[in-house]
Amino acid sequence: MLSAFSPDKGCQDAKPIIAALKNKGISAVGAAGFCWGGKVVLELAKSSEIEAAVLCHPSFVNVDDMKGVKCPISILGAENDHISPPELLKQFEQALSLTSEERHIVKIFPGVAHGWTVKHKADDAAAVKHAQEAHQDMLNWFIQHVKKEHVN
Repeated sequence: MLSAFSPDKGCQDAKPIIAALKNKGISAVGAAGFCWGGKVVLELAKSSEIEAAVLCHPSFVNVDDMKGVKCPISILGAENDHISPPELLKQFEQALSLTSEERHIVKIFPGVAHGWTVKHKADDAAAVKHAQEAHQDMLNWFIQHVKKEHVN
């Protein structure tokens, strides 16, 4: 079942959508990927399709995947993540420093687990605060790195 929704397929499915946006006059596109969507966005970041990328608690991503990134990339991770633990995220940051000239940031949020940006208890004030902070970080990244253009 998961193969029907593979990151490679997701990347290929996204390209015509991005092309359609650009055909409508949108000249700059940013993309965010959550969990397995992080791998999709990472592949888009290597293709020159997007101008900025954000990965939130990525999965199916390894250190070699960082090679070839062509746009600014922000990786937002969780302290308590068995899928992408902080040690792996630090390796991502090191690989980006060595293989990409683009701006990048890796931020690890304390006390949260994989999926915290979209799956948290609404009555957990700390979890809500960290999710809101991650969403604001993502928005700020796009404001900073995606050029604002007028649509005709």
